[in-house]
Amino acid sequence: MKNSQRKKIIDQFRVKPGEKVRLKDFDPAWMGTEEMRELGKRELKERAHAFLQQKLVDLAEAQELLWASDTYGVLLVLQAMDAAGKDGTIKHVMSGVNPQGCQVYSFKAPSSEELDHTWLWRYMKSVPERGRICIFNRSHYEDVLVVRVHKQLLAKQKLPPECLRADHFWKGRYEDINAFEQHLARNGTVIVKIFLHLSKQEQKQRFLERLERPEKQWKFSEADLAERAFWDDYQEAFEEALSATSTDYAPWYVIPADRKWVSRALVAEILTSSICGLNLSYPEVPAEKQQRLAKAKQQLENED
Repeated sequence: MKNSQRKKIIDQFRVKPGEKVRLKDFDPAWMGTEEMRELGKRELKERAHAFLQQKLVDLAEAQELLWASDTYGVLLVLQAMDAAGKDGTIKHVMSGVNPQGCQVYSFKAPSSEELDHTWLWRYMKSVPERGRICIFNRSHYEDVLVVRVHKQLLAKQKLPPECLRADHFWKGRYEDINAFEQHLARNGTVIVKIFLHLSKQEQKQRFLERLERPEKQWKFSEADLAERAFWDDYQEAFEEALSATSTDYAPWYVIPADRKWVSRALVAEILTSSICGLNLSYPEVPAEKQQRLAKAKQQLENED
């Protein structure tokens, strides 16, 4: 597939700045263009797997350039409903990169220390260094998703009463997020935000699979089932967050997640193309150092 064709496919999942997102307009079971679907599911799956393997090679090369250039950092944000495949995406898409150049952070409920700071503090501490890829497996968006659905959690954040009473409270949080991400982008952080769009029916099937298969039962949490009861509330919260925070410098991509091989191939393409789009090159060695390198080479070659 040509680069222009891949870009055209990826662009359909990118949320344009100012666009009002309706998740029902995105097919979570998407399997490609009409031309691609004519191949049949089996052949399409095999091609997607081959494509992913090539992307892993490309991503490894891109990561090495990223590390060597020491100019940009990359922040990959993953958000989704439970069982959408965040962990599997990280495992498969990042399997070919050098572990020294990659970090993964999974943000749980904030600690007492974190609650004594502003809500973005703990995320700012974990942004990537130059040359590194950093993955937020859940992220600063939890504070406009989980906290929005369960507003009682706001009481734990120790906000002054006037803040809580302020009009447009959530709009203010979106503005904080945009300012935070713009600051990162202005200083050399490439931000890629992925929402793995899972259907409610597929989530049910994955939960049942976890319950029925002994080797997967450890993955099941009763808390996940409890959160499923708030499905519609979460969909609304995601729609508002995606609409308010997809920007040119930190775009959101709504990636179909009902078929894991589709989502993994798409995420690999987006991440790799984002790094390759920086047009990085290896640092040039100054002439003086090249002379020293030539002498070192000659010395080694002259050894007995």
